[in-house]
Amino acid sequence: MKAAPLVQCKACPWKKSTRADRDIPGGYCEAKHRSLARTIRSGIQSLQGGAVMACHESAVGSERLCAGCIAHAVGEGNDIGMRLRVARGDVGRPVLFGEQRTSFEETLPTGRTSKR
Repeated sequence: MKAAPLVQCKACPWKKSTRADRDIPGGYCEAKHRSLARTIRSGIQSLQGGAVMACHESAVGSERLCAGCIAHAVGEGNDIGMRLRVARGDVGRPVLFGEQRTSFEETLPTGRTSKR
């Protein structure tokens, strides 16, 4: 059975129209945001698995994958493991809205960088 498509939420930080420090529902925590850098992998290292970014609008215990992050992983992020999971149908194909950011660093508040 193929996974359902992942529909990007209204305030996804991967969308260029979202301001992480202002538009995230339920409040924004820069420290938690920065800790998500560990979910970004690329190339062959991604075949080993690891944590995956959840949509910030999903409830704790019922997390769903972040469509923006998955789109980045299978595109610019060159996450081979995630590409395989999407191709097999284990993870739904992302449905995006609007222009997207091209790196995790771009999802951080303006002018700041990640210390990965």
